[in-house]
Amino acid sequence: MEHHHHHKPGLRVRLRITAARRRAWSSAGLQSACRKPPRRDPSDSVHKVARREIGGGHRRPPRPAATSSSAFSCPEKFHNFQLQEEYDTYDDDVHFLVQLPFLWSRTKIVEIVAAKDVIFALAQSGLCGAFNRTTNKRICYLNISPDEVIRSLFYNKNNESLITVSVYESDRFSSLKCRTTPIEYIRRGQLNDGFPLFETESLKYPGFVEFDDVNGKVLTFSAQDSTYKVFDLKNYNFLYSICDKNIQEIKISPGIMLVIYHKSANHVPLTILSIEDGTPLKTFTQLLHRNRKVDFIEQFNEKLLVKQDKENLQIIDVRNSNLIEVNKTKFMTPSAFIFLYENNLFLTFCNRTVAAWNFRGELVTSFDDHELWHSNCNTNNIYITSDQDLIISYCKVSREVRNGVDQGTEASSLGSINMSNIFTGKCVAKISPLDPTLTIAPRKRSDTSRSTIRSTVSDALEDITALFYDEDSNEIYTGNSKGLVHVWSN
Repeated sequence: MEHHHHHKPGLRVRLRITAARRRAWSSAGLQSACRKPPRRDPSDSVHKVARREIGGGHRRPPRPAATSSSAFSCPEKFHNFQLQEEYDTYDDDVHFLVQLPFLWSRTKIVEIVAAKDVIFALAQSGLCGAFNRTTNKRICYLNISPDEVIRSLFYNKNNESLITVSVYESDRFSSLKCRTTPIEYIRRGQLNDGFPLFETESLKYPGFVEFDDVNGKVLTFSAQDSTYKVFDLKNYNFLYSICDKNIQEIKISPGIMLVIYHKSANHVPLTILSIEDGTPLKTFTQLLHRNRKVDFIEQFNEKLLVKQDKENLQIIDVRNSNLIEVNKTKFMTPSAFIFLYENNLFLTFCNRTVAAWNFRGELVTSFDDHELWHSNCNTNNIYITSDQDLIISYCKVSREVRNGVDQGTEASSLGSINMSNIFTGKCVAKISPLDPTLTIAPRKRSDTSRSTIRSTVSDALEDITALFYDEDSNEIYTGNSKGLVHVWSN
């Protein structure tokens, strides 16, 4: 497999972290939420990240129509998955290693990122542990300053480094600070060999940093001087800046940025810029229905998606202004999107339901057995493969009747990890608490590199709060509300 040495991009290809309003912080740890497409009430502080988009950073030749040879039409690679290892983000050492008392108490895992046999688990409190998948031991905590609260992680495949986005007690947790550390240094425990990024930028609320793997760019917004800056993700060089107080929002798409200006009564001015150098490619205005809230404006290649409250979805081709409308009864405003750039589709997440649409406004896939466990749009417990043909999520256990007994009740607090084909909607494999063959992988006494597993298989499938699939090693990593990380593989 030629990709083996490159970490292939999964879901986390576009990640925006917004600074929090100061009063939102409490020593109880930080609430995280998905930034929904509708503009939030400004008094609502949101500490966590945006809609994720998936990328075609590398153009792959088009895949032949789904045949049996397609990697995921056969679930063999997920056959006989077992619970292999358990890592605990918390232990008695944490008191000596980090200073802030609220980092000592157990909180749920909110993000998992893995690269090159190192697994990173970020807890909601802001504590982040790194684990060596070969020795199954914790390498270190990534909180290198004693007052550091880590808000988010981003794996930069261009230079095989981990970027942490943190806030610090010393400035009352108000500014985002970024730092990059090569994975090799982390594996050796040499955290001090990393270096800070974007030190010139003041990333206080509502400032943000956004990592865009599709184009290999970083977008920052410094609120105090209303300046957006674009940097190269490969070497962090500054490329250009955009300073304009009239900008409401910037959306990144392959090759371009959509600049959305503050709307007037019945229209919104828009500009499309080249992502490489910021050159304006097209400026136009989009008419709006008066007195209707704008639910979202999204850009995908040449298609503009506009949805207003109680109105139809409009899909406009910006090259020729061709318009397609999707009836509002058919298309409800989702809480999150994921654009599948390779396949010209987009996924919507609405309550617990996932659906795939094309840009002609047609529903392409509704999923048979993929009812999400979490009703919010937290995409940290959803993973999409780099070929964009498989979605792996923490789902509600579908009620099964076995031997005339309804199995649904005993599993009410448990979920399953479901793998579904994005083109057919079929569930191709699952790790389910109702599967009698699902066990903890057997241990050999001689094997000293195994971790101690205190959870049962059912415990490990309860209250999963983060999920990551490592495509190179064919392993699934889950984190739960107790701050534990579990490794599933065959």
